[in-house]
Amino acid sequence: MSIITRVSIIRRVTKERNINGLVLEGGALRGLFTAGILDVLMENGVVFDKAVGVSAGAAFGCNYKSHQIGRAFRYNIKYSDYWRYKSKRSLLFTGDLYGADFCYHKLPCELDIFDTKTFAEDPMEFYAVATDITTGKPVYHLLTDGGYEDLEWIRASASMPIASRVVNINGQLLLDGGVSDSIPLEFMEKQGCNRNLVIRTQPDSYTRHQYKQFKAIALALHKYPALVQALKDRPAMYNAQVAYIKVREKEGSAFVLRPSEPLNISPLEKNPDEIRRVYNTGRDLALRKLPEIIDFLG
Repeated sequence: MSIITRVSIIRRVTKERNINGLVLEGGALRGLFTAGILDVLMENGVVFDKAVGVSAGAAFGCNYKSHQIGRAFRYNIKYSDYWRYKSKRSLLFTGDLYGADFCYHKLPCELDIFDTKTFAEDPMEFYAVATDITTGKPVYHLLTDGGYEDLEWIRASASMPIASRVVNINGQLLLDGGVSDSIPLEFMEKQGCNRNLVIRTQPDSYTRHQYKQFKAIALALHKYPALVQALKDRPAMYNAQVAYIKVREKEGSAFVLRPSEPLNISPLEKNPDEIRRVYNTGRDLALRKLPEIIDFLG
């Protein structure tokens, strides 16, 4: 075989190779649906080149890169009724509905240890999306070692306006990534991913509407007009993203997993049976769809 022929084959194989992406929507404890799916994928050795998580998608999805099957489910069951994890009491005393120190430092560093070594060594790129509240634009941060700063970026991605304090990372003021890029499929496509598994936490019938208390929210956040505008624009942005995902799904470059009906779980759910229900809903769907997912990813 000539050198020219070999080079031609290499170029053709490289061109035809899928670059597989994983896109994880947020949604507070609806993210347990995502966690169930991800655990099934990990159990079956499914790998991705790149992944991006928003809010709970980042908080639970980071366990994919650290190969920690069952971790998100485990600590959500164990600490479901602990006020420092999530509660109105935490919001009152700390300024965060989900306790920042407990969730993003004590829990991963002491109580249910996050495997930073495996996270750093795994070749999959993992991005967390946050919103810069001074511009209202999304910021995509590549997580590298699972250390303190990476955990702060995950915290920023999951910090809901009003229900969380602003997260300051190196002078950049950040909040929930879902405000500016709720389902970042287009971002993953720009990273070169031509096959994307998209995990949504809302059913196909869901349409986002304007916040009922938008005027009160806007007043409370008046110091950050760009953030207020992003919140105002969020329904249109979200619904346009859903329409775009459907186009990509029909074209065959996206495979979408979504619940068949609303998951109906509160961000402050304390009942372990409800946590288990949502997690198992994701597991059951992933097990049914596993052959199709593997075929899609090639």
